[in-house]
Amino acid sequence: MQYSFTPHGVCAREIYLDINENDETINEIKFIGGCAGNTQGVAALVKGRKIDEVIGLIKGIDCAGRGTSCPDQLAQALEAISEEL
Repeated sequence: MQYSFTPHGVCAREIYLDINENDETINEIKFIGGCAGNTQGVAALVKGRKIDEVIGLIKGIDCAGRGTSCPDQLAQALEAISEEL
């Protein structure tokens, strides 16, 4: 299933998520904006992993004292999706 999340407090403007709802596995993540190398790296590393596993790995990561980061915003998006499922 396709989802879209608007992050706050970071450079990325949008996060697109493709989630397999049957087993709550991440098929694909795409960040719009943000640090291209970092967001592509995060997207590649989480592909094929379970939502809960990824949340545990990246929730709370801070970028330059902002109190959040692109990975943390991805975790927030995944938490919202997980609640729906």
